[in-house]
Amino acid sequence: MIRIYGMATCPDCTYVEAQVEGNDNYEIIDIGRHVRDLKAFLRLRDTAPAFEGVRRRGIVGIPCFVLEDGTVTLVAEEAGLRSRPTGEGAACNLDGSGC
Repeated sequence: MIRIYGMATCPDCTYVEAQVEGNDNYEIIDIGRHVRDLKAFLRLRDTAPAFEGVRRRGIVGIPCFVLEDGTVTLVAEEAGLRSRPTGEGAACNLDGSGC
């Protein structure tokens, strides 16, 4: 099962979530719903090499995908999904560049 960390208020996350609705191969973990899920995500974000650039830029790094083999990626396509097209709709960053 592929775990997806995200938030209901993130347009990139909701785009991904819509693709996996009803698919038991994916588990959505909304880090805004419970502090234990936020802590699990932060532990991952603080240690996984996939987040090096994210940490440097000071952004959150969601959606985040943990593949079945434990690989952590921020690329939806590596989890068998599509990324939200650039410039489509709202963005989480103040400069409109994404989440």
